[in-house]
Amino acid sequence: MAVTKIDVLNKIFGRSFRGYTCNEVDAFLQDIAESLGGLAEEKDALGSRVQMLEEQLEEHKGREQTLRDTLMTTQRMMDDMKANAQREAQLIIDAANSKAEIMVQQSHQRLAQLHGDISELKKQRTQFEIKLRSILDAHVRMLEADKEEQNELDVAESKLKFIAKPGA
Repeated sequence: MAVTKIDVLNKIFGRSFRGYTCNEVDAFLQDIAESLGGLAEEKDALGSRVQMLEEQLEEHKGREQTLRDTLMTTQRMMDDMKANAQREAQLIIDAANSKAEIMVQQSHQRLAQLHGDISELKKQRTQFEIKLRSILDAHVRMLEADKEEQNELDVAESKLKFIAKPGA
C-alpha cells in the first residue's frame, strides 16, 4: 500500500485513555517505512537506469561523432579523388588534343605531298604523251615516206614490165 503525503496529513489516530493507539501508529509507521523504502529502492533503480542510459547516450554520441568524422574524412577523400581524376582526365584530353593536332598537321603535309606527287605525275604524263605523239608522228611520216617510195618503186616496176614485155 502506497502512502502519499496527503494520506499522512489526513491520517487521524484514534484516541485512547493515554493518547494514540500504539498499534495503529506503529502499523501506519510501518506502512510509511515500507513505502518510503520501496520509493528509495525505486529511486535508486531509476537513478542507476538513468546513469546507464546516460552512459549509453554518451557512447552513442561518441559513435555518432566517430561516424561523422569518418564520413567527413571519406567525403574529403572522395573530393580529392574526384579532383585528381578530373585533373588526370584533363591531362589525357590535352594530350589527345595535342596528338590529334599533330596528326592533322601530318595529314595536311601528306596531302600536300600527294598533291605535289599528282602534279609531278601529270607533268610526266604530259611529257610522255608529247614524246609518244612525236614518235608516232615520226613513224607515220616514215610510213608515208615508205609508202611513197613503194609507189615510186611500183611505178618504176610497172614501167620495167612494160618495157620488158615487147621483147619477151
